[in-house]
Amino acid sequence: MKLSVYDMQGKKVEEVDSLFGGRVNTALVSQAVKMYLANQRRGLAQTKTRGEVSGGGKKPWKQKGTGRARAGSIRSPLWRHGGVVFGPHPRSYRYGLSSKTLNGALLSALNDRALKDSILILDKLEMSAPKAKEMRAVLDNLKLKGKVLLVSNQYEKNVALACRNIQGLSLALAKDLNALDVLKASKVVLLKNSLDGLKNRLSLDDKINKKSDDK
Repeated sequence: MKLSVYDMQGKKVEEVDSLFGGRVNTALVSQAVKMYLANQRRGLAQTKTRGEVSGGGKKPWKQKGTGRARAGSIRSPLWRHGGVVFGPHPRSYRYGLSSKTLNGALLSALNDRALKDSILILDKLEMSAPKAKEMRAVLDNLKLKGKVLLVSNQYEKNVALACRNIQGLSLALAKDLNALDVLKASKVVLLKNSLDGLKNRLSLDDKINKKSDDK
């Protein structure tokens, strides 16, 4: 597969060999997405037990002789306004997966986008000032609409500030990119300088060499 490389004016300047387009491991992607979503949960749901609900210090009525059932507190879980049994309490949903699993999921997500022709390469992105207007012009030149993910190899202040006020546009660094970010976007724009970072992170050189040896 070949990927087209465009400049900021939307003109095609060259083609490069695609690093992506291989097998999509849906099991790995599913595991990674579930982990990322779980790690975003705040886990603040809280209910009060009978010991935390206010009131109930006095026995409602005497134990015998009233004809009614025994009761020791008006905050019993059986009563209205009573405590909650086995209700939720603040907790952490966070857990982790191995870097090999996460990188495999990221590669599969990128392969999926490449197979759907949703990845393009941008030669370079230079902003003279942190203006959203300039960034919108670049997106219009590339005919990009909807949710767009821009991937760079290094943080550039002007680019980051120009991106933050454009709805649907998100910015990520190659070292922090994850499968969930890729799957959320309808188009993935890789700056040319991010290809080496992704290649090293995903060990694509080793995989390409292994395929060549197998042949």
